[in-house]
Parts: sequence; structure tokens; C-alpha cells
Amino acid sequence: MKAVQFSEYGGPEVVHIFEVAEPHAGPGQVRIAVRAAGVNPSDWKRRDGQYRDFEAVAFPSGFGVEASGVVDEVGPGVSNVSVGDAVFGFGENTMAQHAVLTHWTRKPDGLSFEIAGGLPVIVDTATRALDEVGVKPGQTLLVSGAAGGIGSAVIQFARLRGIIVIGTASAQKHDYLRELGAIPTTYGPGLADRVGELAPQGVDAALDLAGSGIIPELIEIVGDPQRVLSVADFSAEQYGAKFSHGPPKDPEPIFADVARLYSEGLFHLRVEQTFPLEQTAEAQQVSARGRVTGKLVISIA
Repeated sequence: MKAVQFSEYGGPEVVHIFEVAEPHAGPGQVRIAVRAAGVNPSDWKRRDGQYRDFEAVAFPSGFGVEASGVVDEVGPGVSNVSVGDAVFGFGENTMAQHAVLTHWTRKPDGLSFEIAGGLPVIVDTATRALDEVGVKPGQTLLVSGAAGGIGSAVIQFARLRGIIVIGTASAQKHDYLRELGAIPTTYGPGLADRVGELAPQGVDAALDLAGSGIIPELIEIVGDPQRVLSVADFSAEQYGAKFSHGPPKDPEPIFADVARLYSEGLFHLRVEQTFPLEQTAEAQQVSARGRVTGKLVISIA
């Protein structure tokens, strides 16, 4: 089968398509014919070598931790899906024609493969971040980098919990944030003053989703470092803030819940751009620029 891999650390030039042996489902796993796989910053950060100090990489190494597709092999002990079922979830090396999933749920008929393939990382991360930062109904949450995939999920889940959300993004993305239910503002100098005008009662918690070095400013705005959490800045804990990371603990209920919410029209995800498998390097370049609204997805025929 075709799979996207890299054999050394580097830029987009180290990303290539290889012919590799098909994987097979082990106990508690399923294999899918991949229809779509989400692009995440972790893909190019791992490729660049940013994780080498705490994550061992055996070359050649694949890309992708989430996907949607059709089950074509069921491992021992799996009884909730059958060959031919459409699913989405977490797996390994999902930017390939076939991939093994370790966590999944059924894909509703009205949910496209492209959107489903981009959901697992953002909904699991958003749920975990909201739970760990401890923001409650009626409180106000500041989200830095709110227009990306995780931000899109954070806003919608927070609003469903009755949380007021102020989100930062460039001015051209403010209508998008409003559509999701957030109060938009721009990032950059003067953020504390702008947030103060939007939330004169104060901000109860803040999330950093972009890793843009804003942790000290968020702590100043919130007033308590333990009410500030980042999913992107490894230095957050140096300031007394929280850093949230995987692996996922129990994502299947989250997947099932977002599938239900999507079917009921209560959750949306904008797929900004889809790429064929052969353009995975280009997709990573777009992701690395940090201007994505919603999600980028690799579509596999």
C-alpha cells in the first residue's frame, strides 16, 4: 500500500510516499481503508525534530494519528463493529491507504469522511483542556488562537456547557468565531485592555492553543497561573501554568458524543482545505504557517 513517511528529521523535503506492507488489526483493534486523515501541528513538529528529546522515533516513520474510513479487518475481541462499517477515531500512521485504529466510533451517514477524519484530535484535546482548566458554567474563558481546529471545538463545547468564551484571532476570522458562539478580539499588544472591555467582571480561565509565547500575559489577565492551560507551549509549567497532553484516556464516548452533536446540528467543523495523499508535505507547510481556520485534511481515494 501507499503510505507517507519520513526517514530523517528535516523540512517538507523529507516527506515522501513509500510502498509499504499493509498493517493488520491486533487484539482490540480494527483496520480501515482510510478515506480521510486529519493534519495536525504534531505532524510537522515531529518531522522537524521538535519532539526528539522526549519521544523516540524509529525511521522510517509515518504520519497521522486520526482518520476516518471503512472497516476491512476486525481484530480479536472486537464486537461493536463489522467489516464494511464506516468509523472514525485514533490510530497510528493514518496517512496511508490502510491504517489500524485503536479507538473509534461509528460515523453517522450525514457526517462526511473528510470532517470525521479531522475530528478525533480536536474533540479529545478540547474536552481534556476544558476539564483540566476547571472552567464552570457561567464563567468566562479566554481562548488564545481560537480559530483553528482545537479552538473551534473548544468554543462549541464551552458554549454547550454554558461558558462565556472570548476568542483571539485575526480580524478576518472574527465572523467565524461569532458563528461558533465566541466573542472575538484580536491578538497582539493591548490584549489585556481589550479583554477588560469585553469582560469587565474579569476572566476566570484561559487556554493557549497556539503556543505563541503568551502564557505570562494570560496569567496576568486571569490572575492565577493554575487557571491558565496550554496545549501547545511546553514551557507553560515554568510559569506555574498547566500543560495538557495525551495520550487519550477514554476517547470513545467523546467521539460518540460529537457524532451525535453533529447529527443534531449542534457541532460544526470547517475543513479549510483538503489535499491528496501526494500533497501531504504541502499540507504540513500550510499548517506550519499557523493561519488555518478550522482543519486541514488529507483525502485518500
